Amino acid sequence: MVEKMLSVAVIGAGIGGLAAAAALAQAGHDITVYEQAGRFARIGAGIQMMPNSMKVLRRLGVEEPLRRLAFGPYSHLNRVWDTGEVTRELPMPESLYGAPYLCMHRADLHDALRSLVPLDRIQLDRKLVGLDQRGGQVRLAFADGSRASADLVVGADGVHSTVREIVIGEDAPIHKGRIAYRAVFPASLMGGVDLGPSRTKWWGVDRHIVIYYTTSLRSEVYFVTSVPEAADWITPESWSAKGDIVELRAAYDGFHRDVRSVLEACPDCHKWAILEREPLPRWSDGKVVLLGDAAHPMTPYMAQGAATAIEDAAVLARCLDEVSGEDVEACLRRYEAHRKPRTSVVQAISSANTWMREGTSDTTWLYGYDAWNAPLDAPAAHA
Repeated sequence: MVEKMLSVAVIGAGIGGLAAAAALAQAGHDITVYEQAGRFARIGAGIQMMPNSMKVLRRLGVEEPLRRLAFGPYSHLNRVWDTGEVTRELPMPESLYGAPYLCMHRADLHDALRSLVPLDRIQLDRKLVGLDQRGGQVRLAFADGSRASADLVVGADGVHSTVREIVIGEDAPIHKGRIAYRAVFPASLMGGVDLGPSRTKWWGVDRHIVIYYTTSLRSEVYFVTSVPEAADWITPESWSAKGDIVELRAAYDGFHRDVRSVLEACPDCHKWAILEREPLPRWSDGKVVLLGDAAHPMTPYMAQGAATAIEDAAVLARCLDEVSGEDVEACLRRYEAHRKPRTSVVQAISSANTWMREGTSDTTWLYGYDAWNAPLDAPAAHA
């Protein structure tokens, strides 16, 4: 067991950062979360929590409140874009992998995780601009001129991570010419049309759309797409950019009436570029370590971006709990050795966008993984 509780600075108060803060605080460490935004906003997005991430959320203590709020799909349902033919269906009873599969509003998950971190341990308007390691500690500098220090810094600041730039250097994102539209809107706008009991992915020739409810009452609908983008136009990698609903509907002209009914009911949407990055050569430098999208950004096609960040949080907390004395750097190397093989595989499969498209490929390695109990000295389960 750890012999010294550490002061930990978590950079970023997104899903991964709050999960890390909660897991490390639960283990007794002194955590402070630094977030560059001035406030938390209810971003219009859904999120899927698979059994692998729900096992972590269960130990953290937010499974039950999420169950009350979220939609529990009967299955992963995959259908052909125009005929509606089912190409693969994976029922997801809780007994299959030992935890539920839930779909929810991203803000509800964020609120649940934020409730685990004392308010006075989250500092807003703190944009990191520098890190300096000396005397066994890491010194942090912020854009407003403030300073802080910590025994360990966890970079959970997303795809545009400042911590990653400091640790690894600049890495240009890869634009493969695809964009995503997304929207959350009241199910009442559907005019009585029922989406059914499952989360459904409609597979087109060069595009897809995923549709599901986000609440237990089925009162809210969410969809997210992936479509090719013209080479002469580059959409920003921003979750706040507005999309053109007419343009979106045109992109799915000819799709099954169930898809068109959702898009016709949708009042507006957001649009962002799907950018990718290659797996990093390393995740840490001294007493600074990366987590979640900062370490392994991935496309949304497997619904594992937030899930793998939540897994990271549990494993990092476990590694710190078992470190001998103050050998934090050895702990970080162990964390990376366990996690990197799994996340690199998920990145690759998600990029290819082949997950559960058809056939009977094994899903146990992904959804059956338990971050709290997996052997730390072996690579995490991966395909």
